[in-house]
Amino acid sequence: MRKNLKSRRIAAVAIGALLALSLAACSGGGTPNPGQATGAAPQGGSGEPVTITVWGWDATVEKAIPGFEAANPNIKVKVVNAGSSSDEYTALDNAIQAGSGVPDVAMFEYFALPYFAIPGKLADLDQFGATDFSNDYVPAAWTDVTVGGKIYALPSDYGPVVMFYNNATFKKAGIDEPPATWDEYYQDAKKIHDLGKDYYIQNDSGDPFLLMSLIWQAGGHPFAVDGTSTTINFADAGTAKAVSYWQKMLDEGLINTKIANWSDDWNRTLNNGELATQVIGGWLTSTLPERAPDTSGDWRVAPMPQWDAGATAGSENGGSCFGVPAAAAHQAEGYKFLEYFAHGEGLQNRVDAGAFVPNTSVLNSDAFQTTKTKFFGDQTTGTVLAKASEAVTPGWQYPPFFEWARTNYADVVTPYYTSGKIPLLEILDTWKKNMTDYGNEQGFQVS
Repeated sequence: MRKNLKSRRIAAVAIGALLALSLAACSGGGTPNPGQATGAAPQGGSGEPVTITVWGWDATVEKAIPGFEAANPNIKVKVVNAGSSSDEYTALDNAIQAGSGVPDVAMFEYFALPYFAIPGKLADLDQFGATDFSNDYVPAAWTDVTVGGKIYALPSDYGPVVMFYNNATFKKAGIDEPPATWDEYYQDAKKIHDLGKDYYIQNDSGDPFLLMSLIWQAGGHPFAVDGTSTTINFADAGTAKAVSYWQKMLDEGLINTKIANWSDDWNRTLNNGELATQVIGGWLTSTLPERAPDTSGDWRVAPMPQWDAGATAGSENGGSCFGVPAAAAHQAEGYKFLEYFAHGEGLQNRVDAGAFVPNTSVLNSDAFQTTKTKFFGDQTTGTVLAKASEAVTPGWQYPPFFEWARTNYADVVTPYYTSGKIPLLEILDTWKKNMTDYGNEQGFQVS
């Protein structure tokens, strides 16, 4: 969750410096052998007692440890929370550069995986048979962990975009059904705002993932990545469609640009009904109840509105995976635990603890699709989430330096949003220039 922008800015600067060093060490411009970055690590398990270290912020992973250790008495698992995702990335880069303290398994947001995979900092999991699992995950999630045709991680949680909506606020505004298209969403936004000056259908204070999810669903491909080369283009048809639409919503004052996600005001307006929808990753099912307890029974989950009536295109907002660093001391044992909790017998323990995973065995199960949720008015939310997971369009790419880029987006967009002048195309042009300059400075080829 993207709460602390200050810490992310500090971490992004540190990551940038380390990235420049690692890219300078790689030759030929292609994707190096994973062992080349800091020396090849052992490829097979010794059978001797070992303790593996796992870095991550997903508490459900610990639920898989008892079963794994019982089945593998020679392997003990130690889970370390290295802080926020940015904190972890910085710590991992530092450990790799130092040649010591590297974990055996590490967690990554999907967009951050290429940053570590391209310079050869992660082991290719093909050697352990990971390619056999390609049909066990929804297609887009498998694409997320594939870099340059190789598998560098296993998906562990997922964020297909859906629309959470407050049914009580909808009814108050005279809206009987959730909008199925973005045109209907626009009309409903006006009805919601007519309830009073504090009522809005959605907030957007400069989170790039909201706009990116709209572009993704519209068929846009603003980033094209091929090894260390990245092309940025915000002028394709899908991008233009989404940007034009969102610009209209902003220009007409239908979006609250003052309330940031994860803030106290966000929780307050979700809880009092003034914020009517959230177009966001499906993982919000786990935290919305604690953010809006007074509205229990009012919320529902619906598919993401479509650009064309009857379409079923989707996109992502969030999600994570785990990989094995190339410099890990216990690669084989680390992968064995990774497979256990992300794909094997330990998966259900994590699901029972609240993990939302992209494994088809879970998404298609009766337990997932038929369970009613009191907070969501006894809706079987799993059915919506399963369909949204399958609907995500594969092929989207983020540049390998997007950890820095998303923080920079907030820096670029804030002056426009706070002034009330919001030319998205100008924001995107400035952002593109910044990303191009930064990426080239770090040793990438960006245009």
